[in-house]
Amino acid sequence: MSVGFFGIQFGWGLQMGNMSSIYEYLGANESELPLLWLAAPLTGLIVQPIIGHMSDNTWCFLGRRRPYFLVGAIFSSIALILMPQSSALWMAAGLLWVLDASVNISMEPFRAFVADLLPERQRTVGFAMQSVFIGAGAVIASKLPGWLEASGVGSTTSQADPIPQTVHVAFTTGAVVFFLAVLWTVLTTREHPPETTNEEADKDSTTQRSGPAEIWDAFRNMPSRMKHLAAVQFLTWMGLFCMWIFFTVAVARDILGATDTQSDLYKQGIYLANDCFATYNMVAFFTAIGFLWIGRFVSAKWLHVVSLACGGIGLSSVLIVRDPTLLTWGSFVGVGIAWASILSMPYAMLSGALPEKRIGVYMGIFNLFIVIPQILVAIILSRVLANSEDISRLHVVTFGGVCLLVAAIITAFIPYRPNFQVLESDVSDPLSLESAT
Repeated sequence: MSVGFFGIQFGWGLQMGNMSSIYEYLGANESELPLLWLAAPLTGLIVQPIIGHMSDNTWCFLGRRRPYFLVGAIFSSIALILMPQSSALWMAAGLLWVLDASVNISMEPFRAFVADLLPERQRTVGFAMQSVFIGAGAVIASKLPGWLEASGVGSTTSQADPIPQTVHVAFTTGAVVFFLAVLWTVLTTREHPPETTNEEADKDSTTQRSGPAEIWDAFRNMPSRMKHLAAVQFLTWMGLFCMWIFFTVAVARDILGATDTQSDLYKQGIYLANDCFATYNMVAFFTAIGFLWIGRFVSAKWLHVVSLACGGIGLSSVLIVRDPTLLTWGSFVGVGIAWASILSMPYAMLSGALPEKRIGVYMGIFNLFIVIPQILVAIILSRVLANSEDISRLHVVTFGGVCLLVAAIITAFIPYRPNFQVLESDVSDPLSLESAT
């Protein structure tokens, strides 16, 4: 049931590693990049709670969550194919809105999907398995443009087509992978029907509310643990957004010293940054595999504390690290450890505190604390960079590392008691749906 996340992260990985450079190929300057990236958090702010609420109250021949997986995959794949065809900034920015809205439609119900199908004692392992597939998809997506160039696909650009052919081929490949991976999950995973199909018998004061009213009621009545985790998510994703927006172009311009987006040095910087992204995703892949075992004996809380600390130290170090090898295999190993935990441990801690009938809407609300800090970062950074020549892209990335360190400290004080009552069948088959049913 996690294979679909391989495709989703394949698409995300291409976006994270290439959108800033695509914008610069089309003429954007550094102060415009944060605003051009606003599509991701703004669509998440709007789409995720709505999709969470809708998926909680959906049941059809495809199930509860799977219809949203499929619809999102179709539109995401179309946007990925069209993105490298952009001939102007407004076109690339518009397609990013479509892509992010579609990815959110597919991705948001996946968190609730795990909570639906697994009992609480298995959810740390279940979310860690999602991180395994996320890491695998992101590694391949990050390395793909470089592999294509090495295999002979052209990377030259022209005034008529400022985006390299390697990016064209990579995004088309990503579209196919995204759709097929999600389709695999849709066709091979069975969801459990509601306890009753009699709508009148199942309605209560909660489900009778309209969508906005229920979302607002759920927001006002967030469980205590969710409120603590919201602060952690806020700082964590503020740090990650600083990295995603600026690290790729910072390597090309501030570390390698490229001044022209059409120069070979600039392209080398983009490939080096993608190698760093590939490294952190590969480390996340193996770390998530480790979590499948460690998560049965160590609480999600302390795994997250240590992981965020590693990520904060690694990301902060880019201010002083200049050696490409040390940058790739030193700084971003720590980021990879943090990324594996970010994708799994907060959801493992959260899921046990949520009412079963509202898991989808609460997961959507929880993701607001991912997107709101990104919106604030985009708006504030665009103004800061436009009015200050003393703050570089690398300073912004370093600030992101500090945010991760503060998030680690806050996590250490979250009240959380794990459930380690693991059955023998869980040890031999940690994702067994038989025990979940």
